[in-house]
Amino acid sequence: MFIRIGSYIWTQHVKQKMKFYGLSEARVKRVVRFPERIEEGIAPDTVACMQRTTNIKKPQEVWAMYQVKNKNVIKIISAWKYPGVSSKNNPIPQEILDELKSLLG
Repeated sequence: MFIRIGSYIWTQHVKQKMKFYGLSEARVKRVVRFPERIEEGIAPDTVACMQRTTNIKKPQEVWAMYQVKNKNVIKIISAWKYPGVSSKNNPIPQEILDELKSLLG
């Protein structure tokens, strides 16, 4: 089951994860729109992006995994908090990053 709000589609999975980790819709959208790092998602045709939190004593990262359905619709699949600092894995090529930035505005 999906919930469409504006140009975002939210899965039931992400809604449950947001509740579990105490994340708001605004926080997840901010991670998607202004990521510090972007990588390939684990699921096919997905993107994972991250922002660090500002807590110096307890560093964390907020991650979101999404899929671009068309020019105006982004399907948010999952969101989570990672304790500490994660290592860089599969970086996305720059031309794909540029295309994603143009789609997100």
